Amino acid sequence: MLSNWLARVGSAIPRGFSRHYILGLLEEEPMTGKEIIDRAILQSGGKWKPSPGLIYPMLGRLLEEGLISETDSGKYKITSRGIDMAADADSVHNIMQKQLDVVMKVGNVGKFMAMDMIDRLSAIGLTLSSNLDKMTEQEREKYKLFLVSELRKLQEQEGKKDDLRIDSE
Repeated sequence: MLSNWLARVGSAIPRGFSRHYILGLLEEEPMTGKEIIDRAILQSGGKWKPSPGLIYPMLGRLLEEGLISETDSGKYKITSRGIDMAADADSVHNIMQKQLDVVMKVGNVGKFMAMDMIDRLSAIGLTLSSNLDKMTEQEREKYKLFLVSELRKLQEQEGKKDDLRIDSE
């Protein structure tokens, strides 16, 4: 799935993708920064070549946030907090994907619009999710109500209110 996405977007990597990508790789196995760069190049068929100037500062931020830790051998591994963060991002992506699959059935125009919307929403969602610890309780509640409201709108448009149960409390 990731390789298909990278082939489609080429070098236009959305904001927040690198963070999610690194967490996903480290869920598979501990890696060094160089191994992360090499894997990105390999999986994208050379279309995405993240620089050390992107990867190492990102690893530093992930360390500071407690989402990853560094082993004695110099490899980075995901923490339980990082696993939870990655799972939250995947869950939001899966919900959006499911809802937008219906839009994609409209035809080529609908498909390209939906794919663009998925990419943009994923980037926004990842950015917001990665800043949840910095949000106040009031900001979190506002974000949650916004997401619930948008999902309900999608459900109403589809006429499938029973497919996804949302608890807004």
